[in-house]
Amino acid sequence: MDPGPLRDVLTLLAGVATGTMSGLFGVGGAVISTPAIRALGASATIAVGTTLPSIIPGAASGTARYVREQLIDFRIVTWTAPAGVVAAVVGSRLSKAVPGNGHVLMLMTAALLGFSAWRTYATGGRDEAGAESDSEAADLALPVRDAGASNGRYLAIGTAAGLLSGLLGVGGGIVMVPAFTQLARVPLKTAIATSLACVAIFAIPGTITHAIQGDIDWRFALLLAVGVIPGARLGAALTVRADSQRLRVVVALFLGGTAILYAVGELLALL
Repeated sequence: MDPGPLRDVLTLLAGVATGTMSGLFGVGGAVISTPAIRALGASATIAVGTTLPSIIPGAASGTARYVREQLIDFRIVTWTAPAGVVAAVVGSRLSKAVPGNGHVLMLMTAALLGFSAWRTYATGGRDEAGAESDSEAADLALPVRDAGASNGRYLAIGTAAGLLSGLLGVGGGIVMVPAFTQLARVPLKTAIATSLACVAIFAIPGTITHAIQGDIDWRFALLLAVGVIPGARLGAALTVRADSQRLRVVVALFLGGTAILYAVGELLALL
């Protein structure tokens, strides 16, 4: 689609949808914005780079709401974010060097998301404070947060999320939210809030790297950012008010739907 008022309006709407997904699920929202601006005429390389600067204001807006609600675990951010920042730079540098235009990696990501969706749904719900006893959780096969979880676990999660953030132009939350809940036993709302705080940090080095490489269409990026900010605040508000069990089901459906979209898109591209 050629640049013009219609494309600008559609880009703004894509930004609102991106921000809502960002705040609601703790992700960067690029799973919405990347294919959206591709459909509006951006090349694959430009789409990957352009989504990153639009992630930052939305993630910051949603994070501010979660800070007020005291849902962010800053100890996790301290260990996850530095590894993710370094990995995001590496991923950004590799974005043009990976064979197959990243199709195989995206298929692997889709498989991971599908598994995470199943695990998220299968674990069922528990309240935010973890009020159920360990025996009750065991009876229901629910995760119990391990307070002594190795910080190396957060380093590994941050590295994987940052690499995908830079390489594919996604926020990294699609890795962090399921990893925090499944590997580190973090309560779901805390995982979403903490992931979004990390996403805001991860996007900065990736944006700088892609800008230097000339991979950003700033008109698209600005319009997306304008829509993302109110969308992120809406998404965060919905998460804060949501019933934990219902939110878990919605997150599982979101991860599963994203996995299907990624897998189908990449298979079509390969074929």
